[in-house]
Amino acid sequence: MIDLGISKLALIGVVALVVIGPEKLPRVARTVGALLGKAQRYVADVKAEVSRSIELEELKKMKDSVESAARDVESSVSTTTADFEKSWSEVTAGLESSGNSGYDSQHDALGAIGSPAYPVYKHPRKNWRIKQKAMPQWFKARAGIRTRTQSGAARVARFRPRPFKAPR
Repeated sequence: MIDLGISKLALIGVVALVVIGPEKLPRVARTVGALLGKAQRYVADVKAEVSRSIELEELKKMKDSVESAARDVESSVSTTTADFEKSWSEVTAGLESSGNSGYDSQHDALGAIGSPAYPVYKHPRKNWRIKQKAMPQWFKARAGIRTRTQSGAARVARFRPRPFKAPR
């Protein structure tokens, strides 16, 4: 950058005073100051734009690396799943063939012939979403029934009278 010392600034000021004159010098100084301020703001905006573009590039690289890692994990999970399914089918095929040999193949729990016996799900015949004995909220509000419980300490703190402060 330009190295401006006090002696150089004084020399520039004296030359400006002689060339421009004392009447126009304050107006010219204001104009030069405004132009320098605009130039500094412009440089700051350019720096901010460059830093934003650099950050955007870094974010794009990070996004690509995360996506590639996700694809790698997905492929490893799919291969592991395929291997598991293959081994599971081998194991269950061995169990079904050995399970039928000692089982009475005439009838099973379902009544089908030759199929393995599994426990049958029996629905409890209850609708858990409908509470038969629940009291409606509007009735509780009208009757003054408490719907929320509060600890003893919280109740004491809530209803404790506040100390009176005298105005000044």
